[in-house]
Amino acid sequence: MCYYNQCRVSRAAYIRLLAIEKEIKNFFLLRNVQSGFEYTNWPVLKPTNEGKDFELSDMHWEYIPSFIKNAEELKEARKMLTWLNAKGENLFVNEKGRLSIYKEGATSGRCLVLSSGFYEWRHIPKMGKRGLPLKQTEKIPYFITLKTEPEYFFMAGVYRHWQNIDRQESADTFAIVTTEANSLMQQIHTTKKRMPVILPESLAFEWMQNGLSKQRITELATYQYNSSEMIAWPAAKNFLTLEENASKEFNYEHLPPF
Repeated sequence: MCYYNQCRVSRAAYIRLLAIEKEIKNFFLLRNVQSGFEYTNWPVLKPTNEGKDFELSDMHWEYIPSFIKNAEELKEARKMLTWLNAKGENLFVNEKGRLSIYKEGATSGRCLVLSSGFYEWRHIPKMGKRGLPLKQTEKIPYFITLKTEPEYFFMAGVYRHWQNIDRQESADTFAIVTTEANSLMQQIHTTKKRMPVILPESLAFEWMQNGLSKQRITELATYQYNSSEMIAWPAAKNFLTLEENASKEFNYEHLPPF
């Protein structure tokens, strides 16, 4: 679902996030749009000091489960599976009633994924010569953010520390938590009808606290951000290659209204 993310965080915003200025001289963090399928790093806030503090860390975007032992197994698994997103409803038990691979992250690896906005595709039925809709659809990318267009906001995430047994290397790996789409996202993500779990500040920092019950974790993991506080507009189809990744100037007059 949420596989294309964007984040721009200035030095000033970084200072506000940490509420301290130590060790950040000449620091500037800039992330343009990134696809999760690049399998690279993304800025994530994770709790430290038993949940009393937090730190900004670059984590590998792809929650790698414990049964993957090396890079070869991971490469093979990617042909059929993706662990970029985790369903908030199934963090502890999966859809088949079995223990979820995300249980470890939900229990002890809750984190916040920084974002300035994300992309999703709207499927619009193509019209035939007789003016009737066809089975084929046209995919139109949309850029979605909050109406305040903040420098950053928080998405719920879960992470675990993965070890590459063969190379004796390790890394923190994460997935973005998703929930059922709100009314705005239902009109954009018309196939799976999902959206990332966007948390307001008070809930965001509760999400990282120790001692939460499974019930409360699931409640936060399925939090649905108010659609009236979100905004979306069509993006260029080649937005991944454009210097300006999202623009309100693109004209899609043929699109049906929401």
